[in-house]
Amino acid sequence: MDFPVSKKVLVALLVLANISFYITFLFNSCLVSNISKSIPKWTHNPVVVNEVPLIQYSTSVRVVSLLEANETDISPKYRLLKEQGLRPERQLPSALIIGVKKGGTRALLEFIRIHPDVRAAGSEVHFFDKNYGKGFQWYRNHMPPTLEGQLTIEKTPSYFITKEAARRVQMMNPSTKLLVVVRDPVTRAISDYTQAASKKPEMKRFEDLVFVNGTIGTIVDTSWGPIKLGLYYKYLTRWLKFFPLSQLLFISGERLILDPAIELKRVQDFLGLKRVVTEKHFYFNTTKGFPCLFKSEGHSVPHCLGKTKGRNHPFVNPLVMQKLRDFYRPFNMRFYQMTGINFGWA
Repeated sequence: MDFPVSKKVLVALLVLANISFYITFLFNSCLVSNISKSIPKWTHNPVVVNEVPLIQYSTSVRVVSLLEANETDISPKYRLLKEQGLRPERQLPSALIIGVKKGGTRALLEFIRIHPDVRAAGSEVHFFDKNYGKGFQWYRNHMPPTLEGQLTIEKTPSYFITKEAARRVQMMNPSTKLLVVVRDPVTRAISDYTQAASKKPEMKRFEDLVFVNGTIGTIVDTSWGPIKLGLYYKYLTRWLKFFPLSQLLFISGERLILDPAIELKRVQDFLGLKRVVTEKHFYFNTTKGFPCLFKSEGHSVPHCLGKTKGRNHPFVNPLVMQKLRDFYRPFNMRFYQMTGINFGWA
């Protein structure tokens, strides 16, 4: 059965439908607007779409907090780069710690790498002495990723005594800055021996290896590694054929232990870094006889270097010590003249 519908009813229904549509439209518009306002602005930045979060790189030391209580960011430019979606890239090092073995190179590396503008390879890469044939791309792949403005540094103490190392480093970058940690060659030789003896308990006494034929008072055996390495002037002569003295910084291994802040000040100036690492980052561990990092970020306990650092030396006959000091004296003087620094070794 059909029901007659008047024109007035049809008009009324059309009006109600339009009003309902308009109200629904306004409600959805407001809802979308509120949701949009609640979303953080950075999600609208096309640079960070599908962004891979920046990797948090760890070091073998706990990083000392470089922030004062009233500071929010020691390097705001890195925060800006991160917000822009820029990712770190691996670079060849622009500075190298080239020596010397048992001089304090590990301590220097761990102390300088707490600087926010420094990124360092964690282990000795041995590129310029043992792995040079693998190419610079292989070397680059062993470097830590860095952001713009950060300095890449690598440590391999054997570079200083490797014949081809200076020329190879120059070929990589003639502007490379070189750091050399040196120490009294007598105590350095004993430290070198102590490390070797810890791995070979059957090793002869230090006194039996110092002299030719093992007889105290005879000719010092300069073919023995621990003794030969202490002839610093000999190796420096080779490096100065490829680099000016101004591109080398000589750090006192003794002062690095007694007053690390002073040496770190010189290192930061040499590398063109802001003086961030200061005396507030260190304390002296009387048990180890070695400086330690005073406070680590996120940890309230101090942190020292590994167990092998600051190990006790064996007793050495005083007569042998004096013979070695007499042997090294003219070579030390020559080294002082070349560097312009008197290290005060007896």
